[in-house]
Amino acid sequence: MQPDLLSGPQAAAVLTQFHTRSPLVHCMTNEVVQTFTANVLLALGASPAMVIEPDEAAQFARLADALLINIGTLTRERAGAMLAAIESANQAGRPWTLDPVAVGALDFRTGFAREALALRPAAIRGNASEILALAGERGGGRGVDSTHRAEAALNAARELAGRSGAVVAVTGEVDYVTDGERTLAVRGGDVLMTRVVGTGCALSAVVAACASLPGSQLENVAAGCWMMKRAGSLAVTRCAGPGSFTPAFLDALYQLNREACA
Repeated sequence: MQPDLLSGPQAAAVLTQFHTRSPLVHCMTNEVVQTFTANVLLALGASPAMVIEPDEAAQFARLADALLINIGTLTRERAGAMLAAIESANQAGRPWTLDPVAVGALDFRTGFAREALALRPAAIRGNASEILALAGERGGGRGVDSTHRAEAALNAARELAGRSGAVVAVTGEVDYVTDGERTLAVRGGDVLMTRVVGTGCALSAVVAACASLPGSQLENVAAGCWMMKRAGSLAVTRCAGPGSFTPAFLDALYQLNREACA
């Protein structure tokens, strides 16, 4: 089954909801990307929060609109806090998103990600190697870097979505977003997005925010991918390299509007 291409009007409708609702996103993310992730969410009009202490994390997960679990700098203490937050979010009916950073490459995080997967995330966002590994296939990633193109993990993403109940986004040169039945493709972006730290992790936070919006969760998550790719395409026309890309990227996110989606 060939993926459908996400349309501009579909993305525009989600972006309008995003701006209207300004979701509060509880980001339990890795230490390397916290500031950039917060700035991305703020630029888009969302509200970020980084709460990691176990008792507070469980309490805050009930209050936030969405929860992000990113295992980039996972520790045993942090794993406990994340599981507590997931349980609390589930009890409160809050959607949570899993970013399985480097799953398949390292044993501790792989075991944790599979334990978390059983707790029914609303969305999963990873590169091709991570999605392959989380689905139980041979991923072969190189740390946070994928050694596969996104389309190589498309069947695994569909299987993972069907088994977990999550919308799965496998991201790369082209992003593929699937609920196991229907698949949307999102084009755009630029290779320069891979030359700065945090664009993938920040994308997962945007996906988490979008998963909290009303309407089609498949289209909402795909629109989150679109927002990041669109901003990346705009930013590369305004910068000279990685050093100037980040501020240009944040500016492009801030300036996204219905006209940009046309």
